Amino acid sequence: MSDLILNVTFGVVDRSREVPTGNRKHRRFVRRRHLERKRKQLPATLQPKGGGLKKCGGRGRRKRKRAEGGGEKHVKKDPAGSSGSNEPLTCSTEQETGSKALPQGANNAAKGSLGASGLPPAPSKFVAIDCEMVGTGPGGRISDLARCSIVGYEGDVLYDRYVKPSAPIVDYRTRWSGIRKKHMVNAVPFCKAQREILKILSGKVVVGHAIHNDFKALKYSHPKALTRDTSKIPLLNQKGGFPENVSISLKRLAKELLHKDIQVGKSGHSSVEDARTAMELYKVVEAEWEQHLLNSEQE
Repeated sequence: MSDLILNVTFGVVDRSREVPTGNRKHRRFVRRRHLERKRKQLPATLQPKGGGLKKCGGRGRRKRKRAEGGGEKHVKKDPAGSSGSNEPLTCSTEQETGSKALPQGANNAAKGSLGASGLPPAPSKFVAIDCEMVGTGPGGRISDLARCSIVGYEGDVLYDRYVKPSAPIVDYRTRWSGIRKKHMVNAVPFCKAQREILKILSGKVVVGHAIHNDFKALKYSHPKALTRDTSKIPLLNQKGGFPENVSISLKRLAKELLHKDIQVGKSGHSSVEDARTAMELYKVVEAEWEQHLLNSEQE
């Protein structure tokens, strides 16, 4: 009978040297538990600073924050070919924004039409405008800008161009507008014309007759303090012998106060002539009207 030999080891087995079983996640858990037990056995003075083990995933969160653009160094670049501006590339309209933003400098000028000296604006600050419209939309009932003329204080032409509406023209209204199909061949697109016109009007005192219609066609709102509407100046009606609270046509005012005939014939109105006429009518009562505005502003 053969002898049976047992190899018995006496003493405590170091469990830290045992090969842990389980998957990788379980082995990491066992290793952390072992380090925590070992740390608890150390004296307080030898405890590691920081309170404990770092939480897993910290590095991943930092990477995610950088990827989300949280850092100041990450600057979003404009697409190739863009202008780098946040402004829209299309024209602003009253339907989109409520009203057209005022040109730069207009807000400061609108705070008071009088200068710091308390005197009326200088003649160089005055312009007169008149626009001709055509019909677009269903039945041609929508009035769109087709020509715009701007003159200076002495009647010199500052701007006079035909404008192509964004929508197809249904009614040229030639009898009143003087616009014909041939005028649209080389007409300026509305967006471009709007920018050019508003640049001229910026900070100026704008004279016109029933001028709200011109501003509506331009999709624009000019400061009230810088607007002189000859259809709403009671002094003009008084001088012409008309009721103060009635809006009189430009043609009738010109005939009575300037002794000249405008808007005659069937070829349509001339926006340059109408703008000059509005400026001439304003100058008839300029001193009295500006004094009236000065008194109202001081009160």
